[in-house]
Amino acid sequence: MVRTAKLLAVAVALVALVAVAQARPDKGEKTLTGTITCAKCDLGLEKKCATVIKVNEDGKDVVYYFDSKGDKANHKAICQKPTEGTVTGTVSEKDGKKVITVSSVKFK
Repeated sequence: MVRTAKLLAVAVALVALVAVAQARPDKGEKTLTGTITCAKCDLGLEKKCATVIKVNEDGKDVVYYFDSKGDKANHKAICQKPTEGTVTGTVSEKDGKKVITVSSVKFK
């Protein structure tokens, strides 16, 4: 009986631990709000099309490039037609450019 109670207590503790771990948001995720557009067609920054979000940070325009998967999934909607929206993902830097690994995009 005591052994069963201990096993049950351990099982409940493990379930609670897993639930807390799944509920915790990713610390590295960031939400950006601004203009989702094409780095080539709208901004003239690149020689080929690339999906970016232009946000205003501390009074300056900052451009975040979408990762390749996010670029492919969203570029058709914004090329030649900049759209306000929100992008959530993990931000990093690659080749001197800010890159967001997109987890979600919401157009306004």
